[in-house]
Amino acid sequence: MKIAFIIQRYGTEILGGSEYHCRLIAERMAVRHQVEVLTTCAREYTTWKNEYPEGVDRIRGVNVRRFPTAQTRDLESFNRYSDWIFSYPHSRDDELRWLQEQGPWCPALLDHLERQHQQYDVLIFFTYLYAPTVLGLSIAPGKSILVPTAHDEPAIHLGIYRELFATASAVAFNTDSERAFLMRTFDLHPDGDETVGCGVDLLDTEGRGKPRRGVDAPLEGPLVPDDVPAPQPESSGGPGGRRGGRPHTPPDAAADPRRTIGQVFRRRHRLFGPLALYGGRIDPGKGCEELFEYFGTYVDQGGEATLALMGAKLMPIPEAPWVRFAGLLSETERLQALAAADVVVVPSPLESLSLLALESMAMGTPVLCNARAEVLVEHCRRSNAGLYYADRDEFVESVRLLMADARLRRTLGRNGREYVTQHYRWDVILQKYDRLIATRSR
Repeated sequence: MKIAFIIQRYGTEILGGSEYHCRLIAERMAVRHQVEVLTTCAREYTTWKNEYPEGVDRIRGVNVRRFPTAQTRDLESFNRYSDWIFSYPHSRDDELRWLQEQGPWCPALLDHLERQHQQYDVLIFFTYLYAPTVLGLSIAPGKSILVPTAHDEPAIHLGIYRELFATASAVAFNTDSERAFLMRTFDLHPDGDETVGCGVDLLDTEGRGKPRRGVDAPLEGPLVPDDVPAPQPESSGGPGGRRGGRPHTPPDAAADPRRTIGQVFRRRHRLFGPLALYGGRIDPGKGCEELFEYFGTYVDQGGEATLALMGAKLMPIPEAPWVRFAGLLSETERLQALAAADVVVVPSPLESLSLLALESMAMGTPVLCNARAEVLVEHCRRSNAGLYYADRDEFVESVRLLMADARLRRTLGRNGREYVTQHYRWDVILQKYDRLIATRSR
């Protein structure tokens, strides 16, 4: 079967968000189907500037067909226009102008779909928000599946999205929370729908000391480099060292196989003692500004942990001894970082799935989530694998509790692995996609 994925940008350098989600699904489906990704030449969503070469590429077993964007985005102008359109009466033409200014504006991709959609058995559109989905879904709705990756934000209440969801005849929801929100917000009556999400890799606890992969794709690079020096004791001074209060109780390496993997990341980045981790876009929209404020309060009140950050920096990072910026990491090192952390913080107030939370659970690391994100609260409640906070005081007390209680961390970690095993194994996810695809290919 020939399947096309339509996504606003695509590449191994693009980590997090719907783009990463789409890549993971496409790579697994390519094992059994002929998969082609239709996308733009843009690498950065802030500008949509053409950086990848136009034409066909092959990335990790998937054919990727790129089309150039016709314009870049002026973010300041777009933000001003967004403020106006979200606040004042306007026409459908105004919304279409907003969609074009938001980008990526890629007529060549849409032209390809118009001319060539018959050659594909199924079209899978990722993310409701952008023009390739809004304008592309109506080309062949009977063979299309929409993966909305939606949450309640001002843009979703524009009229063009009412039209989009009314057109969708098959939908792959990320969570029950997302499904409930979209069903009560839109006239949505698909012929086929599934709550799918995304598969997550699990840590192999049978002695190999590395994550189990959903397909036969080995991790990149050596697991434990020979030239990495031994870590200092957990009680050493400096960032993350003990500074009084209840002592940090690290997990026992013999009882916790992820510890072996995590030590690699700690050694490489000279991280000793209690460790909290955030991964993804370092951006105010992801809750990072609030995260820095709240974590600073935790430290000011005697907290002893280091906050490590991995991902793309899109805002200033505090110049403080309790912050470490690891930057963009390879897949191997990113999983090592998740295993190294005592807790992974997910501060985003707007999520439709959160692969950061699920991958942390898969690695046996408890999560601390923003209670304003209904999806994150759903994960925490269903899994019993993490805590969630509604304000600064709850954040500080939650971090303090998790850092002090190794038994609690181990229990939450086991619960998280069981949750991911039950709901987010790759065979479970791909079976759900197979059922949806069957409704399109009748």
